[in-house]
Amino acid sequence: MGLSFGGFFQLAFAAVFVLVLAMFVVTAVRGLRQWNRNNHAPRLTVEASVISRRMDVSYHHSSDGGGHHSSSRYYVTFQVASGDRMEFAVAGQEYGQLVEGDFGDLTFQGTRYLSFVRR
Repeated sequence: MGLSFGGFFQLAFAAVFVLVLAMFVVTAVRGLRQWNRNNHAPRLTVEASVISRRMDVSYHHSSDGGGHHSSSRYYVTFQVASGDRMEFAVAGQEYGQLVEGDFGDLTFQGTRYLSFVRR
């Protein structure tokens, strides 16, 4: 007495659904945990230099014929006096104003970029 094709399909569908749901829950928990850690971290201001900038562009195509669009994420790497480097996600406007070689005061909280004031 084995599984029929319909029974196998239902079992496989349920397994994939549970797997996708578990991945969603794990991702959400990790995000909330990082958000909480950032909120409890001290706000620090340190002297830093802008070392590099990078942009991550994603292209999305619509399957319903609605066309396509892109989205961009911006990152800046800072180097502090100790030689340590930190990369932060920044808003597009901040990204456009920062130039490699800029020196100033970097303010951050955990992994969250807050500001950079040029000297």
